[in-house]
Amino acid sequence: MKHYNTKMYIVALAIFASVAFTACTDYGKPTLSANKLSAILHIIGNQYVDTVDMEDLVEKTIPKVLAELDPHSVYIPAKKAEESNQELRGSFSGIGIQFMIQSDTIYVSDVIHGGPAEKVGLMAGDRIVTIDDSLYVGKKISNDGAMKRLKGPKGSEVRLGIKRHGEKELLPYVIVRGNIPVKSIDATYLIDDRWCYIKINKFGETTYPEMLIALAQGIQKGMQGCIIDLRGNTGGYMGAAIQMVNEFLPKGEMIVYTEGKDVPRDEMYATGGGSCQKTPLVVLTDETSASASEIFAGAIQDNDRGTIIGRRTFGKGLVQQPIELGDGSAIRLTIARYYTPSGRCIQKPYTNGHNEEYELDLLNRFEHGEFFTQDSIKQDESHIYYTSLGRPVYGGGGIMPDIFVPQDTTGVTSYFSMAVNRGLTIQFSFQYTDKNRQKLQKYDNADDLLKYLKTQNILEKFAQFAESKGLKRRNILMNKSKALFERNLYGNIIYNMLNMEEYMKFLNQSDKTVLKAVEVLEKGESFPQAPEKS
Repeated sequence: MKHYNTKMYIVALAIFASVAFTACTDYGKPTLSANKLSAILHIIGNQYVDTVDMEDLVEKTIPKVLAELDPHSVYIPAKKAEESNQELRGSFSGIGIQFMIQSDTIYVSDVIHGGPAEKVGLMAGDRIVTIDDSLYVGKKISNDGAMKRLKGPKGSEVRLGIKRHGEKELLPYVIVRGNIPVKSIDATYLIDDRWCYIKINKFGETTYPEMLIALAQGIQKGMQGCIIDLRGNTGGYMGAAIQMVNEFLPKGEMIVYTEGKDVPRDEMYATGGGSCQKTPLVVLTDETSASASEIFAGAIQDNDRGTIIGRRTFGKGLVQQPIELGDGSAIRLTIARYYTPSGRCIQKPYTNGHNEEYELDLLNRFEHGEFFTQDSIKQDESHIYYTSLGRPVYGGGGIMPDIFVPQDTTGVTSYFSMAVNRGLTIQFSFQYTDKNRQKLQKYDNADDLLKYLKTQNILEKFAQFAESKGLKRRNILMNKSKALFERNLYGNIIYNMLNMEEYMKFLNQSDKTVLKAVEVLEKGESFPQAPEKS
C-alpha cells in the first residue's frame, strides 16, 4: 500500500525442541550443543527464582542464535511469517485499496482495478471513518492497525463507514474480501517508440509471467531494444531470476551456480528457448539492487550479453532456504553461496555475529563518496575474474556496472532536504490531489496532467503549506531547488491521480541513468566489446 498469554513451559519447550529436531531429522543426529540448550531451558523453567515466560524467552533466543551465523539467516515469528511471504507469492486477501493516513484519518488514495472495493463502488478520495461499526479515526490509528482490520480471509466480510465529498451522511459499505494481486512490474512502455522499459520491483512467484507479458507487448509494438530496471529491487526468488535471464541468453550459457558445505555444486544453464536472445539489452542497478537482482545482472555481465548501467549493487551472494516450523514460524537459513558464470561470489565481507557493521555498509559507502564518484571504489585485485570476452570483473562486493552513473545531487539544498525528510512534499501532494480531484480527473495521462499542473503555481502553494507546518520559507534555496521540487510534487500528484506507470514515465524523462541507457541503445553499444590487446 502507498505511500503502503503466557503458555505453559512444556509447550514452549516442545516448540523449541521441534526446531532442534526438525534440523536434526534433515541434517543429522542431535548434537551435544542442542541437548545442552534444551537442558538449560528446562533448568530455567523449573528452578529460576521468578516466573519466566518461556515462550517469550525462546522467541528472543532464536534470533540471537541465528545472528551468530551470517547477516541473512533470520527467524520469522509465526505472526509475521504469512505477511513476509505475501509479497513474493503475488497476492493477498483484502479489499483492494491503497491508502494513506492524513489528519488522523484513513484516505483511500487508489482503488485496485477489479478488486472487491471497486466492485461495490469505493472511490479514490473516500475517507474510512468506521470499520466493522467501530470508529477508527484519531491518534490511535496506524498503517499496521488499518491493514490488520482491512485484510482478512478470502470470503470474509468487512463493514465500512465512508465519508465522501458532497455527502452529508456516512455511506455504508459491506465488502467481501478477495485475492488482491501484488504486481512485480511497476511499468512497461516504449521510450521513443523503440526501447522497451521494464521496471521490476521484486522477484516473486508471478514476476516471470509478468515479464513475458511485458516482453510480448514490447515485441508487438516493435521494440528494438530493452531496458530492465532493477534499481531498488532487493531480490526474492532465485528461480524467478533464472527463468527471466533465460529469456535473453542463448542455449548453453551458464546463468548461475550454487555451492555450500552440504549443498553440492548445482549449475543452471540457458535452455535456448528465450524470446529475446538477440535483443539489445541494458540493465539498470544501484546500491539497493540485491540477491536475485545481482544474479540477473551478473549473468548478463559475465556472458557479455548486455550493458550494466548505474551504481555498484548491494553485494548479497548467499542463498537462504526457508524452513517452516511446527508453530507457524520459520527460519531462513543460509545453506549455500551463489556464483556468477565467471566464478565470482559477489557477497560483500561480513563478520559472524557483527551484523551492526554489515547494516551500516550502505551508509559507509555513501559517506565515503561511492555514490558520487567511481574513483572512490577500490576493487580487490585478489578477486578478479573474466567475462566470456575477457573483460575483468570483480567478486567480493556486489556487481560493478559497466557504465557508472553517479547519484544526482544537482539542486539539492537544506530546504529541499528538510521538506522531503519531514514528509511535507508527500503530505502536500496528497492534500492538493484530494482538494482538486474533480478537476484532475479530466486528465488520463501524465503529459496532459503535467501541462495543467504547470499552470497552477504548485511550488508557491507548497511553500505556503510547508510554512504552516513549521518549515520556514527560504526563497533563495527554494528557487535553487525548483526543478527538484517540481519533479517531486508533480510526480506525487501524477502518482496519486493516475498510476505507477505514468509516474515512472514522468520521472524517467529526467532520470540520468535511464537517459544514459537510451543513449547506449541508440548508439548500438549495448553489446560489450572484447578489450583491446596491448
